Amino acid sequence: MADDPANAGKSVGEIVAERLSAIARQRFPGAEGVTGVTRLTAGATQEIWRFDLQQNGTWTPLILRRTPGGAVVERTAASTSIGLDTEAEILKLVFAAGAPAPEVRHVLTPDDGLGQGFIMAFVAGETLGGRIVRDPRFAEVRPKLARQCGEILARIHAIPIDGAPPLKRAGAAELIEQLQAGYQATGWPRPVFELAFRWLGERMPPPLQQPRLVHGDFRNGNLIFDETGVVAVLDWELAHFGDPMADLGWICTAPWRFGAVDKPVGGFGQREDLWEGYEAAGGQPVDRAHALFWEVFGSLRWGVMCAGMIPAFRAGDSVERGVIARRASENEVDLMRLLAGKGAV
Repeated sequence: MADDPANAGKSVGEIVAERLSAIARQRFPGAEGVTGVTRLTAGATQEIWRFDLQQNGTWTPLILRRTPGGAVVERTAASTSIGLDTEAEILKLVFAAGAPAPEVRHVLTPDDGLGQGFIMAFVAGETLGGRIVRDPRFAEVRPKLARQCGEILARIHAIPIDGAPPLKRAGAAELIEQLQAGYQATGWPRPVFELAFRWLGERMPPPLQQPRLVHGDFRNGNLIFDETGVVAVLDWELAHFGDPMADLGWICTAPWRFGAVDKPVGGFGQREDLWEGYEAAGGQPVDRAHALFWEVFGSLRWGVMCAGMIPAFRAGDSVERGVIARRASENEVDLMRLLAGKGAV
C-alpha cells in the first residue's frame, strides 16, 4: 500500500480512508462512502480503525481490524495466532450461535488494498479492566458478571467444531510442552516456575475425547461491557480446539483481576458464580480440581510470557517490555499462593 506511487505524500489515515470509501461503494449496497476514519489505541497486535459508513441516508459506526501496516502475513506451523481471515470465520460462527460477538460485515480481499483483516460492527462499551472492577457505573451489574461469563463460555464451547475452520488441536500435554519451550528460551532459571511445571505434570488431565472450540484468551480486557453486562467477546487470535476448562481457568488468573484480588473471576466475581453460570447454560459439570489445574497453568503461562519480554527489552525495545517483564516475579507469588491452596479452589 505504501509503495503505490498514487499514495505519495499521503498519510496512512488518508490512504485508509480512501480505500475504505472504495470498499464501501463496492461492497455495501447504497453506500456513498465513509467518514470519521480514526485509528484507535486499542489492539496490541493488530491495527484497529473506527469509521462511519454512510449508507442509504444513515450513518453506521464500523471497525476495521487489520494487520499492522496492511502487511500480508503468511501463517506457518509455528504460528501461535490463527490469522485474521480465520478469526473472521470464527467470529461469524460465534455470532450465529448467539454468543456476544461483533458481526463481521466484510473480509478484506487483495483487491481492497488494505492488507489482511476484516470490517465488523462497532460495539459500544468499556474494555479497560481497571474501570470494570472499580468504576461506580458498573456497581449494579458487577455481581452478575462472573455468571454471565460462564453462560457465554458455555455457548461458545457448544459450537460444533465440524463446522469451524481448521484450527490447531491442543490439549494439556501439548500446551505444557509449548510453555516449557518458552520457559527454556528465557535462559533464566526460576524455581517457582519449575515447581509449577512439576505440579502440572503430576496432575495432567487425560487426553480429551471431545475437544471443543476454545477462545484461548477469554479474560477481563478482551471483553466489552456496558451497564447490562458483557456485550461482546473480542480478540480470537488464540482460538483452538482443546479443553474448554482452559477458558474457565484463564479468566481466574491474578493478572486479569486488576487489583481486586478477592474476586478471582476478572476482578468482579467468584469462581462459584462462573461455574454455576457455565453449568446452567449447558456447559459440562465443572470438576474443581480440573478447574484448578487450568488456573495454575494460566498463572504459569502469564509468568512465562512476562519473562519472555526480557530479551526484547535488553535489545532496545520499548520500556513497556521491561515493565511487563518485571511482573514475572508477581506471578511467582501468585503461583506459590495457588500451589499452597491460598486463593485456590
